[in-house]
Amino acid sequence: MGKNEYIPFKSEIKEVIKHTDIEYTFRMTYEGDVKPGQFFEVSIPKYGEAPISVSGIGDGTVDLTIRRVGKVTNEIFEHYVGDTMLLRGPYGNGFDLDLYKGKEIIVIAGGTGLSPVKGIVDYFHANPDEANSFTLIAGFKSVNDIIFKDDIERWKENMNVVITVDKDADKTCKLGLVTAHIPDLVIKNIENTVAIVVGPQIMMDCSVEELFQLGVIEENIWISQERKMCCGIGKCGHCKIDDVYICLDGPVFNYTKGKLLRD
Repeated sequence: MGKNEYIPFKSEIKEVIKHTDIEYTFRMTYEGDVKPGQFFEVSIPKYGEAPISVSGIGDGTVDLTIRRVGKVTNEIFEHYVGDTMLLRGPYGNGFDLDLYKGKEIIVIAGGTGLSPVKGIVDYFHANPDEANSFTLIAGFKSVNDIIFKDDIERWKENMNVVITVDKDADKTCKLGLVTAHIPDLVIKNIENTVAIVVGPQIMMDCSVEELFQLGVIEENIWISQERKMCCGIGKCGHCKIDDVYICLDGPVFNYTKGKLLRD
């Protein structure tokens, strides 16, 4: 008999990292292959399941950064180090790091959109010789909404990191939308430049337009689509757009295809 893909496995919480009052990272035990941009279905008996993007990949662990927004995630926040949760996955195609090696890399993230691309930033921070340059532009509503603050300070050691907020900026960040800072990017070879954009749809649309103005072609842009990926294996149809299942064919798409995926 084949494996039942709906059956989850137990994973122990090794660490809980608080970012904001409603956003925590749960470091979970996991042995196996996983890519940035993939996701797990996290389930709590009697409460349900929620798809959560991988925000970090460690030795025998994965990080799941979770925002407290509903029934399932509220219950997840009642779990602590040493407790276990049920996971299914990883699902989706994720980001292929080999596509970005040797390139000038631009990552643009809005809010919790930083979570699915954090693994990319971590990788090239640890392996700076594998990128010609690396720029991260990440935007948040306010200073209090910034996640991964310790990681951001670490990334600044060998990357160009621009953190923006919508209001009340302090010395750690700049004021304004992420799109305001894209025209300031210094690109040496536009043909060897790739970009990854993740966040709310309007933010991705506007950021891509700014990248076009710089000369980045759509074939060199990747995005991650956010939809209700209930089953993770293309059976329930909740994430389907036309003939595309976001949970199977995505959530990561090259922009040439991702631009067509609209409700």
